[in-house]
Amino acid sequence: MDDLPLGDLDAFAAIARERSFRAAARKRGVSASSLSESLRRLEERLGVRLLNRTTRSVTPTEAGQRLLERLAPALGEVASALGQLDSFRDSPSGTLRLNVPTIAARLFLPEMANRFLNLYPGITLEIVGEDTFIDVLAAGYDAGIRYDERLERDMIAVPIGPRRQRYITAAAPDYLARRGTPQHPAELIDHDCIRHRFLSGAPLPWEFERDGETLLVTPSGPVVSNVIEMEVGAATAGLGVIRTFEELLTPAIKAGALVPILEDWVTEFSGPFLYYASRRHMPSTLRAFVDFVKAEQRKAG
Repeated sequence: MDDLPLGDLDAFAAIARERSFRAAARKRGVSASSLSESLRRLEERLGVRLLNRTTRSVTPTEAGQRLLERLAPALGEVASALGQLDSFRDSPSGTLRLNVPTIAARLFLPEMANRFLNLYPGITLEIVGEDTFIDVLAAGYDAGIRYDERLERDMIAVPIGPRRQRYITAAAPDYLARRGTPQHPAELIDHDCIRHRFLSGAPLPWEFERDGETLLVTPSGPVVSNVIEMEVGAATAGLGVIRTFEELLTPAIKAGALVPILEDWVTEFSGPFLYYASRRHMPSTLRAFVDFVKAEQRKAG
């Protein structure tokens, strides 16, 4: 087994991560048939089926899943070692893959990414926004963005984006005229509320804070969504009370479509972090991004 082609192993890992020959082929810039041939060759050499494939899905077998879990870090180290060669070029080049919460992809990452890519035109920045909490390294990402309570052990965390953020509550003027304005979070039980559901589970309770007091409320209402535009739209249409990141509601509040309520019960929390594994050989694309993020934070002061 010492002479197993690294390219075939890498092809298997790409297909297993994407659960699709076509998606993996697009990301690697090759044909799906070439990946299929690499997988066939690898399974034949190993004498083990690694992936179950049907016309609708591609899923790892038990053997394939175990191999992927052990293989991903090793392939990451190989990529890191090859990435060190970029230091001999005038500027880093290659692909940097980030897994980020959708709130980061909406609020601050677009402008930051534009500035970064203007500095490093040789880098391709691949950003996947999702609100499920995954092992970014095992999934093939170079780094992730998470809020501090979601940070994993043995990871390096670097502040990125706003350092303090707030959750606020608001409703449309006509809703408040019809239903009255809540004066205490407990009163929300008697109101229609617009709730957010993360893909990883059920809608979470709303948490309120005031003068060191914390209160959890489990609201109900006519709309539950994982799409913030849908939620804000429902709130401005007068369908209920909404509670979310202040930045997402500010435009509607400035336009008069929403009115802040329960302003004594604003929840403030720490901003997000860029996090990545401690590596002896960090890819030059990731090193460039980490240095850029640190410089941005120093400017913000």
